[in-house]
Amino acid sequence: MTKTMGYRDWRWQALWWHHFFLLWSITDAQTRYSIPEELKQGSVVGNLAKDLGLGLSDIFERKLRVASEAGKQYFNVDAGKGELVVNDRIDREALCGQSASCVLPLQVVTENPLQLHRIEVEIRDINDNSPIFSTEERSLKIAESTATGIRFPIETAQDLDVGSNSVKSYTLSKDDCFSLRIKELSGNRKVPELLLEKSLDREKQSVHQLLLTAVDGGNPVRTGTTNIIVTVLDNNDNVPVFKRPLYNLTAHENSVTGSVLVKVEATDADEGVNGEIEYAFGEHTPQSLLSIFHLNSETGDISIVGSLDYESNTIHEIDITAKDKGLPEMEGHCRVQVIVIDINDNAPEIVLTSEPNPLREDSPRGTVVALISARDLDSGDNAKVTLKLPKGSPFNLKPSFANNYALVTNSVLDRESFSEYNIEITATDSGSPPLSSKKIIPVSITDVNDNPPVFSQPSYNVYLKENGVPGSILYSVSASDLDFGENAKISYSILDSKVQDVSVSSYVYINSDNGSIYSMHSFDYEKLKVFQIQVQAKDQGSPSLSSNTTVHVFILDQNDNAPSVIYPSSAVLGSLSHQRMPRSAKAGHLVTKVTAVDADSGHNAWISYKVTEATDVSLFTVNLYTGEVRTKRAVSEQDDSSQRLLIEIKDDGDPVQSSTVTVSIQLEDGLHEPILDLRQKVTAPSKKTGRITLYLILSLASVSVLSLVTFLILAVKCIRSSRSSGSCCMRQGDYDGYKNPNRNLQIQLNTDGPIKYVEVLGGDMLSQSQSFRSCMSPMSPMSEYSDFTMIKPSSTTDFKEVISVLDASLPDSTWTFESQQVSRKQ
Repeated sequence: MTKTMGYRDWRWQALWWHHFFLLWSITDAQTRYSIPEELKQGSVVGNLAKDLGLGLSDIFERKLRVASEAGKQYFNVDAGKGELVVNDRIDREALCGQSASCVLPLQVVTENPLQLHRIEVEIRDINDNSPIFSTEERSLKIAESTATGIRFPIETAQDLDVGSNSVKSYTLSKDDCFSLRIKELSGNRKVPELLLEKSLDREKQSVHQLLLTAVDGGNPVRTGTTNIIVTVLDNNDNVPVFKRPLYNLTAHENSVTGSVLVKVEATDADEGVNGEIEYAFGEHTPQSLLSIFHLNSETGDISIVGSLDYESNTIHEIDITAKDKGLPEMEGHCRVQVIVIDINDNAPEIVLTSEPNPLREDSPRGTVVALISARDLDSGDNAKVTLKLPKGSPFNLKPSFANNYALVTNSVLDRESFSEYNIEITATDSGSPPLSSKKIIPVSITDVNDNPPVFSQPSYNVYLKENGVPGSILYSVSASDLDFGENAKISYSILDSKVQDVSVSSYVYINSDNGSIYSMHSFDYEKLKVFQIQVQAKDQGSPSLSSNTTVHVFILDQNDNAPSVIYPSSAVLGSLSHQRMPRSAKAGHLVTKVTAVDADSGHNAWISYKVTEATDVSLFTVNLYTGEVRTKRAVSEQDDSSQRLLIEIKDDGDPVQSSTVTVSIQLEDGLHEPILDLRQKVTAPSKKTGRITLYLILSLASVSVLSLVTFLILAVKCIRSSRSSGSCCMRQGDYDGYKNPNRNLQIQLNTDGPIKYVEVLGGDMLSQSQSFRSCMSPMSPMSEYSDFTMIKPSSTTDFKEVISVLDASLPDSTWTFESQQVSRKQ
């Protein structure tokens, strides 16, 4: 049949397939089919699904496909029947050339799970090619004096079929002078030769026309013919004779251009021009040989002018002719056979059988990533290929069969460390020196939600001024997630907790997208000093992961409370405070005491007293810190009997808050007598003073017992607070920078001046101290005995309510109550 490819390309491809099938034949095939060539399209080769143990449903579900390394898809799978069918015309000669065995390897790939099966299809030769001679006619010139028994080589016929279908015999048409002889060569090759059995006589017959027929061994038999025209020459009756009819030599395929391979030599018994010899290539030497070898026509040296390629052709056979210059010219023949020795001039090749799919980072060890194979066009050790991965690679190569490998995972993957791997595979052959090649296989790692959000800080401290604008931002927390996509999208929320028995969500809210925390209303330091918010960050993975952090909110005090006067009580209610004192009072006499408290804390609660207006500025003074109003000098007869003082009370805040109280003092004559009598009664105890003393003792004992019980209750609550979040005490570890308060209790009896009072002092190591005072005056005309009243001050107490209680318990303001909050300067 007619071939469309060139002769050189055909020979190269046939040689390549020949060595490829030899390599594949080393490994026993799991499944093998045998079919003749030239089958029609759609012809059934075999039931592939049944032979591989697959059901018909597996063909679709596991995406069964057939891949051929021949570069052309000669076979396909009938999805409905599971049969392997012929997809295209198969020409065995085009695939395998003159190779005795023609096996086409196929790779069957199935997915889910990914598997590779190897099958082989043997292509049997059919007698579809007739023997062909290169020319239809050949001319021979033979001198009539040629001795009988001389043999003349004749061109062999070429049959593209192999085995029994190739050329088996030759026949020659009948002739009296010539007969046909077959010469057996190595490799079971047969060369026809023309034997001169009878001397030629040019005068009887100058031309002999012979018909040479080549017959193959096929069924039916195919033949090919060529005409041989023998011209009988006169005179020059000695032919050149080569010293060796066959020259066998070897050459490396990297032989240097210009090097001489061999020197052929022939001799002629004739003399003169009849003995002069010229060497030439055979008449039908192909151009492919002429491009590689050069023959010196005078010396017979054969040299290399082109490149030898073992992969294209392993053996070169060259016909050489030696002709003399006689008339008629005579020629002799010999053959040079050059065997090419392979060198390692082809680097191995890595073939990716299946493209890798994205790999989950939680894939177990041994997960198949891709299927690969290696091949080398060289032969022997030069074609033995070893694959290697870089050291420390989380992947491994698992060999399957005949230079086929599975790329599998070898360790735990982490997308957060490496989101994509460029796996470099190195293929090295066993040649000397070895050649290698590399191939990069990219493998992307898909994310799984294995990282919870992480806050930038384990906890946050927020300092917030009181009286802020509702809706203002308090703070912004932020968290990050090492995952990707939806697994890294974070939403923020506030975990439900209680602040003063109220849900924290009524105080603040959080932007779920950016973690900004906003206030719901204004905060009052006097009501709430510190609270905490539990913030949770949750990602959008499945299942979602979360983490928590604590935001400690500290309310900072602002000077938003003016001092409040709690004594004199009449000043609190908005009227003047009326006091009486004798004209006989000396310097330093205690007239009264102004007491005020400030609901703020720290410097904002430090209170100072100052006289801003007075009827006589030289007569009275007020203590800057205690508010005691005393005489600066003795009262004289010239002083007005009615004195008026305007006392300003200021705190130490910024800006300063202040309040005033007006004290009206009435100077009276004779007021000293009762005082003298009182002092005498104090020195000489009577029944009335004894009862007063008894009340004082009982009051002091009551205060002591009450304080002791209070501290015991607080101690019990503080112990319980270590097991619960809400209590009256703060643990040392709850808030950074806070310490447990240490209070001291002090009871003091003051009998200075006409006013008697008991002070119960409590010290606070933080910033302030508190005192409880019960003031008693013996000047009351309403009652002979007095009652004792004590109220605990609080920064959140409404002082107007305190005054109303005092007024109800102190008739005519005879008994007065004073609660003072004095700041201790640090």
